[in-house]
Amino acid sequence: MRLFDKANYKFLEMRRTAYLVSVVLVALGVISIAVHGGLNYGVDFTGGTLIQVRFNEDVAASDIRSALGDVGLTNLQVQNFGAPNEYLIRLAEFAEEDQATSGLVNQTLDARFGAGTHEVVRTEAVGPKVGGELRQRAIGAVLISFVLTLIYLGFRFEWRFGLAAVIATVHDVLISFGVISLFNIEISLPTVAAILTIIGYSLNDTIIIFDRIRENLKKFRRLSYIEILNQSINETLPRTVMTSGTTLAVLMALAIFGGAVIREFTLVLIAGVMIGTYSSIFVASPVLLEVEHRSGGVRSKADRRKVSAAPS
Repeated sequence: MRLFDKANYKFLEMRRTAYLVSVVLVALGVISIAVHGGLNYGVDFTGGTLIQVRFNEDVAASDIRSALGDVGLTNLQVQNFGAPNEYLIRLAEFAEEDQATSGLVNQTLDARFGAGTHEVVRTEAVGPKVGGELRQRAIGAVLISFVLTLIYLGFRFEWRFGLAAVIATVHDVLISFGVISLFNIEISLPTVAAILTIIGYSLNDTIIIFDRIRENLKKFRRLSYIEILNQSINETLPRTVMTSGTTLAVLMALAIFGGAVIREFTLVLIAGVMIGTYSSIFVASPVLLEVEHRSGGVRSKADRRKVSAAPS
């Protein structure tokens, strides 16, 4: 079975609509980040202590919060994690001895709910200095990936292709952060890994289309730049859709059956794959067209001559 065997869609003619959709999505993300007062950074980046507790029976988060507040642990968050009887307790304070903090929480919960009614599954402690360094390195990793991409595409194709690919990828990252903010997903090291995976996935899709554009530019010298872009997207459309579809199928299975530990990581990837597929088809090539026209490329000059020579 071959999907879109005779695809002949005019994607470039829809570029203004695509621009509008992208602006709306980015704006929604910016508004969400502003409303939430920034992104929801986890213990990995802010520093503090995280304790995962599993109860034998269902317990209200407010009861846990009240019990810990009675012993002076007031600057904390209690969040349901997966099963109704499992919680994550985040303490803003960093304790040098994470076992001591875990012991205090354990003793407090024993006193309130009874001994043997729960167990501490894991404890993580990150100092504020380490958290700040991790945040800087995460940002640096994303920026370095953009620079290396621009260099690679500029070498393999030409600088116009590299610039268009980077702009399209920045577009994907911005919308992905908007989705993270809208669903209040915590920014942790796995989330950063998901963002870097999205960058790689989106670039891979874009490069395949750009490679076909490069081939068609040599084969069809009489076609206009827009015609070549449309033809190249249509020729690679079956591969783009099938790859995205199979990837999403695996990610959906992970989201449903993978458990709470990797659910947020998986949700970020699902959003990223969908955004990256949309971007590869509706954003990357139109941006390449704009870059080609604004930079006065050879094909854009030929296109303008054709337009001026055409009968009115």
